[in-house]
Amino acid sequence: MALLRILIADDHAIVRRGLRQLILEIYPNAVIGEAGDAEALIGSVIRDEWELVICDINMPGRSGLDALAQLKQTKPGLPVLIMSMYPEDQYAVRVLKSGASGYLAKDTIHDDIGKAVELVLQGKKFITPSVAEKLAEAVDALSVQHVHQLLSDREFDVFKLLAAGHTITDIAEQLSLGTTTVSTYRARIMEKMNMRSNADLTRYAIEMKLI
Repeated sequence: MALLRILIADDHAIVRRGLRQLILEIYPNAVIGEAGDAEALIGSVIRDEWELVICDINMPGRSGLDALAQLKQTKPGLPVLIMSMYPEDQYAVRVLKSGASGYLAKDTIHDDIGKAVELVLQGKKFITPSVAEKLAEAVDALSVQHVHQLLSDREFDVFKLLAAGHTITDIAEQLSLGTTTVSTYRARIMEKMNMRSNADLTRYAIEMKLI
């Protein structure tokens, strides 16, 4: 029998180590790879053969959402589980729409990881009951409840960085974009969300528990 090969991407070594231990308790013979940022993740997926990727949504430089988009272009059939410390009601629908096979909240990952891996290796999605409800609501185009849901994935990445206090120059460097491009994204974000300043974005992000 071929060994199960799983790649874990998270910028915290302690998280990778803990997740490795959880997986090996369920799949003792699994081969576990590790990546500390999005670039290492993408490089490993291009070089090596993996059956599953488990990726944190927030990493230095390119976000997990950005990496997910490239992974789905490079290897469309490779299942990707996105994990995050943020509440699933704020991120799960977005990552599933972006092509992820499931969303793992870090505070419940110990209970969910076994079922999630089992399902996605069968070609299914890992969706909790609350996320299923959110997806059902999202089927109705008029069901947008929060203005940040109007943002594209790239706009959402820029929005989070602006809300966290990063400058246009910082964001351009982190996302490998030009400052003019980032300024254009900021203008779109302000228009879509009907905000006037970065401080407005920060207040909104804190209220919505997005940062």
